[in-house]
Amino acid sequence: MLSTIKHYCIIVITVLAVTTSSAQIETSKWKALMALGINSPSQSGLVTPFEANSINFPSINLGVQRMFTPQLGAKLDFGYNRFANANNTPEFKTNYSRINLQFVYDATRFFSFLPIDTGVVFHAGPGYSMIKPLGDYGDNKTAFLNGMAGLEFHYGISRSVSAFVDTSYIYGFAKDFDPITEGFGSFNGNLLTVSVGIAVSLSGCYTCN
Repeated sequence: MLSTIKHYCIIVITVLAVTTSSAQIETSKWKALMALGINSPSQSGLVTPFEANSINFPSINLGVQRMFTPQLGAKLDFGYNRFANANNTPEFKTNYSRINLQFVYDATRFFSFLPIDTGVVFHAGPGYSMIKPLGDYGDNKTAFLNGMAGLEFHYGISRSVSAFVDTSYIYGFAKDFDPITEGFGSFNGNLLTVSVGIAVSLSGCYTCN
């Protein structure tokens, strides 16, 4: 009887281990990342009397990530954002595009209190921002260097796919508009983005068995 109970216990433990491991976040060497969300531009990046909505849609991010070790890696990503005028201010719409090369750090091991199928990833790096006003102010294009940093929370859907939430801040190294009319409908400030997306493994991973 005890032998039978022990046998069943071993089977149950094995099944639970396999089930849990299939949902774990695993460190893929190559990943594709796609996300959609909202953005919030700093009002200081707009000239008076232009003001933007505090929350704007959409914010689109596409990237490819390469991990060199289970914790350290890099990613090249592209972001597209659009924001528009707030009520009772001059009408405008502005496209904010960027490209960044970022360092990636998987800090999951420091968050052992989180469920086993979650992950925590920090990312930061330099990039280039391109601003394109639409409509009446289409000539006021500008571009400048930026620095970007963010935090991702991943949830494993399968061994090769995870859903994630990303919060990022993009700091613009832009000069002041001179003359001020070059800032009509344009932007030279910072941008906060919050997005939800999926990460798909494109290759094998460091922690797969």
